[in-house]
Amino acid sequence: TLSNCVVQSQQQDPTIYTGTNGQYFFEYLVVVSLKKTKDSSSYEPQITYQFPKRDGMAKYQKEEEEKTLKAITLFCFPEGISWAPLTEYHSETFSFVLTEIDGSRRNGYCRRLLPGGKGARPPEAYCIISSLACFGLFSKIFDEVEKRRQISMAMIYPFMQKLREAPFPAPGNTVEIKSFIPESGTEIIRLTRPFDSWLEHVNFATLFSCLTDEEVLLVFAAAVLERRIIFIADELGTLSQVIHAVAALLYPFTWQHTLISIVPEILIDVVMAPTPYLLGVQKHVIFLQLLVVDLSENKKKTFIISVSIGDEGAILPPKLKTELLEALSHRKKGSTVEELNRVVSEAFLQFFVKTVGHYASYVKRRSGEGGVFEKRSFYKAIESKTTRHFVKKFIQTQMFDLFIQEAEQHPEQQQQGETANASYARLKYENDPRPDSL
Repeated sequence: TLSNCVVQSQQQDPTIYTGTNGQYFFEYLVVVSLKKTKDSSSYEPQITYQFPKRDGMAKYQKEEEEKTLKAITLFCFPEGISWAPLTEYHSETFSFVLTEIDGSRRNGYCRRLLPGGKGARPPEAYCIISSLACFGLFSKIFDEVEKRRQISMAMIYPFMQKLREAPFPAPGNTVEIKSFIPESGTEIIRLTRPFDSWLEHVNFATLFSCLTDEEVLLVFAAAVLERRIIFIADELGTLSQVIHAVAALLYPFTWQHTLISIVPEILIDVVMAPTPYLLGVQKHVIFLQLLVVDLSENKKKTFIISVSIGDEGAILPPKLKTELLEALSHRKKGSTVEELNRVVSEAFLQFFVKTVGHYASYVKRRSGEGGVFEKRSFYKAIESKTTRHFVKKFIQTQMFDLFIQEAEQHPEQQQQGETANASYARLKYENDPRPDSL
């Protein structure tokens, strides 16, 4: 069951990890600085440092990398405002996603700070590009990068070289990096991945500090039916953390559409796309005809709702909505990120268990052939009218469709490489042959 698997994972001991799949921590690190334009009237972001340098690339590879690097500068400084030299600047960390033509995604982690020196100077950004989604781990890496940057730019290279040579640890394991710092000697930096690897890119604390539990359920309802949602805030870190948290609420399903945690102002036309999306936009941009969720502390109201949207409060089955709120009330003040993530993720996972957890019984298989999902029989088996009404809408989404396609093509017992959490989600589903009567 779900609870048994959670207990088992908590009883494991983290170990020093020696290798996994040959994955690097990152593809490269770049420093993006604000340089004066040719007419000296303003500043524009430019890459001033890159590690490692990539030599010997074919022409098309070089062109693709130049496009990627240009995109990175836009995401590191997305505001589209005229920067000026500063004497004080509070460093901030945020993330974004680079989506390739083939649909594959790479994660960008960014820390903006004021470089060492005297007098007014513009901020600069450190950006790590990686195929790995682990915000907490890369935030700690940035702490080390920032500490070395205050000494000298030259101190960053040996640390990043050591990091690149180190294997990426498996969930629950630790990797050690030895790094020398003048006047401090050799330091041992320990980087540990959480057991719940599917949540390591997520911190639900920001989401629940910006929104009430009821408001989170309204956002969840809109997301689960794949609607267009825009989040606005002043802080880049708030936008990126909240959007990744909302996407995580959908587990074991995956958001299949556009997800841009921070939309550069130059790309703001993306809000006019007719397809579903989760977008993060800084507050100084105003929108109409969309569901906009304001995360700011000084907001007058949370939801800016167009006339065509407003039924979010009626999407979820009433009894299950009450149970969700009850489960979320079990959060404790002062809990760790892992403890909070577990309470929140289990609450929403149970929602899916009770609404569509019986799906496996309606994937009919023949010997030597793939399965066929009996959609009509599936939702007809639901006794509760309100739950059936919700499920009839949900099964029309792309996230459910792709989830079922995977189930049809890959029987559970033949699937390889599943995470522990995906396994216990399926185990729980199989232990609930029919949904609750609500």
